[in-house]
Amino acid sequence: MQTEARVGVVVDGGAAVGRCQEQRHIGTAAHLAAGGFAGAVSKTCTAPLARLTILFQVAGMHSDVATLRKCSIWHEASRIFREEGIEAFWKGNLVTIVHRLPYSAISFYSYERYKNLLQTVPGLDRDSNNVGVVRLLGGGLAGITAASLTYPLDVVRTRLATQKTTRYYKGIFHAVSTICRDEGVKGLYKGLGATLLGVGPSIAISFSVYESLRSYWQMERPHDSTAVVSLFSGSLSGIASSTATFPLDLVKRRMQLQGAAGTASVQKSTISGTVRDILQREGLRGFYRALT
Repeated sequence: MQTEARVGVVVDGGAAVGRCQEQRHIGTAAHLAAGGFAGAVSKTCTAPLARLTILFQVAGMHSDVATLRKCSIWHEASRIFREEGIEAFWKGNLVTIVHRLPYSAISFYSYERYKNLLQTVPGLDRDSNNVGVVRLLGGGLAGITAASLTYPLDVVRTRLATQKTTRYYKGIFHAVSTICRDEGVKGLYKGLGATLLGVGPSIAISFSVYESLRSYWQMERPHDSTAVVSLFSGSLSGIASSTATFPLDLVKRRMQLQGAAGTASVQKSTISGTVRDILQREGLRGFYRALT
């Protein structure tokens, strides 16, 4: 970052330009730090629901349909409190926090780089009317890059969050080393294909719903607070994209647990194999287990 600032001084021949660029880079670092801290706080506050979601998503791997029908949020929350203690609601949260900052930093950095690269393509340059396309493609590529580079932490989080009274994985580093020992390095990337398949549609749906809602709202009620419009538009676009790509997220979680804790795989560790198993055992409803 400092190098870029110095280059700016040399090329433009003015110290003021260099100072402006340096301030912009400092602002970026502060923005990333603030975003990472805010993400850590929000993830910690919602960690109990996140763990319940993961447990519901993978319940069908080891339970029959009759048992699954009896399962409820209250029932599972009561079991966690009774058998594991209240702190168990935050199992895997430390990994989520550790995952948050590099994911945000990689997304932010790669988005800017992809956007600049795309603008060199004829028809997508800065003077064209395809700014939305550049943002959409840049966001998708940045999401794929960040998800790929930080994916092992996502696998570790799932493994830790699904442990109940027996602890096979004792922490982040122990989980990484144990997975590599038991399953090889490829064990850290189980389910990555399902994740990457969901990144593009998720960003596309979120982007289009957000822009459509915000534009319509501002046209109908131009005097409403911009912050309120952005908040509600962002929330609804997030719900829409999460709902649309939830089946892929569930498939990913199932694949991440194949061969966990030294056990043999009970399902085929491919996307198509996992999809077939869910359809046969649970039907279409199985793909939306824990959506609420």
